[in-house]
Amino acid sequence: MSRWQELTGGTSGQGYAARFAALARSGKDVHGEARFCAALVPAGAQVLDAGCGTGRVMIRLAELGYECVGVDLDASMLAEAQRQAPGLPWFQVDLAEFEPASLGLAVDFDLVVAAGNVFPLLAAGTEATVVKRLAAALRPGGLMVAGFGLDEGHLPVPPGITLPEYDECCAAAGLTLVDRFATWDAVPYDGGGYAVSVHRR
Repeated sequence: MSRWQELTGGTSGQGYAARFAALARSGKDVHGEARFCAALVPAGAQVLDAGCGTGRVMIRLAELGYECVGVDLDASMLAEAQRQAPGLPWFQVDLAEFEPASLGLAVDFDLVVAAGNVFPLLAAGTEATVVKRLAAALRPGGLMVAGFGLDEGHLPVPPGITLPEYDECCAAAGLTLVDRFATWDAVPYDGGGYAVSVHRR
């Protein structure tokens, strides 16, 4: 069982979507991740949203002209994504078992994005496998972007994977670090408790 499942019981989709909808109504910018991704690859690029949740990032990228696929294990989160954007491709998949071909998907994504603390919320011990599977879905030269918390102030669970550990997983999967930021607004990383990492295949 993933840390996310242990935390939520797989029933948090409606509440999660409602929280971000309220933030958007209050004037908060809820599209930082999509804006960050759009600065990396041009419109029309193939994007895999790994751990897509309720689809907030992917729906915005699709609106901007990207060809997107969303995968997540939490059925309650996917139900919200499908309700908001029934025309987009959503798949219920454990990222540790992700096989694009089994879903009828080509293995040539220009960008894989894992936002929302995906890696710290995986089942313990599956991080390297997930990185390997996501990296394999990228075309040569494609990018993987992951943003996640590193301390208790940025996570709903005790800290899991560290940045050195994540970089080791990426290197083992054939990925090279391109850049690292402290926020989705591309503030340079300063060693704080949250990091957005960009790796290239």
